[in-house]
Amino acid sequence: MFLEFFYPLTKFLTVFNVFQYITFRGAYAALTTLLLCFLFGQPLIKKLAALKFRQTIRADGPATHLAKEGTPTMGGVMIILSVTVSMLLWQNFHNSRVWVTMIAFLLFGLIGFVDDYLKIKGHNADGLSPKGKLIMQFIAASGIVGYLFITGDERTTLLYLPFFKDPIVDMGYLWIPFAILLVVGESNAVNLSDGLDGLASGLLIFVFITLAILTYLSGRQDYSAYLGIPYIPGAGELTVFCLAAVGACVGHLWYNMSPAEVFMGDVGSLSLGGVIAVLSLVIKKEILMLVAGGVFVLEAASVIIQVVFYKWKKRRVFRMAPLHHHYEQGENGLPETKIVIRFWIVGGLFAIIALSTLKIQ
Repeated sequence: MFLEFFYPLTKFLTVFNVFQYITFRGAYAALTTLLLCFLFGQPLIKKLAALKFRQTIRADGPATHLAKEGTPTMGGVMIILSVTVSMLLWQNFHNSRVWVTMIAFLLFGLIGFVDDYLKIKGHNADGLSPKGKLIMQFIAASGIVGYLFITGDERTTLLYLPFFKDPIVDMGYLWIPFAILLVVGESNAVNLSDGLDGLASGLLIFVFITLAILTYLSGRQDYSAYLGIPYIPGAGELTVFCLAAVGACVGHLWYNMSPAEVFMGDVGSLSLGGVIAVLSLVIKKEILMLVAGGVFVLEAASVIIQVVFYKWKKRRVFRMAPLHHHYEQGENGLPETKIVIRFWIVGGLFAIIALSTLKIQ
């Protein structure tokens, strides 16, 4: 909205020229989401509590988490609303890539909302059945991936690997199931990581900062040519969304840090995880974003390993899955805050490694 309104005024005052710059709008999109979270965070938390939208702790979870019972949940609504408002103010909606990103963000947020609501209504930690949840995710992902495939160019189905300048293979139609699985998998990986106060929020900040840099570079023909990465016309506008997400995650972390005043809920984790995957598909950084979000990959892998090994050997590899719960258990279990900060450090290292590959190819 601001771009449409203020930029034409450049012919009267050159200062309005700043509204054409992605970096300017991205910075203020982040400040907008952060300010909205600060202004409306507490009223929203009180409203969630009044509506009895409170967290139900799973019976088979860590005993130390029982004290969290009754904490307001669905704090991800704060993230979705603040990002949406910020996009309406600062984004250029003439860009089709922006539309598909926002639709993916809201679709997966809706799935998460339904899941959270059923948990609250049923007074248990189950929500949607695993099968029903996956079906909804696959339907949403299929629609988004189908659109990207139909509207994409000859590079859409190419697969790039970190450290390699050229694509290793053209996946052809196999790109479609690969992309669908990536979107669903990334969405659930972030969801699994949302198990300790502030854990997912902090990790998401690193990932979206990385994505903001990658989308900006991919959308610049000069920078992408210099770095030897695919030039994606219009991808630069997605930097505004990524920075808005950074501001929203910081704002949510303000209330979600230990001891949490509100939990993100599936409405936040599914939407953010899903949109990370969609952004990686758009800028052809599918594998690189798995590196940047390495902690999410490890969390999801720990659950898969635990389930498979238990069905095979009737034994557990980890004391409890996902991985962050493993470190809470046992005689030498670590305090929650120490686990969170150490996971943040590892998440930051993964982000640095991902960005470093841009010059090592």
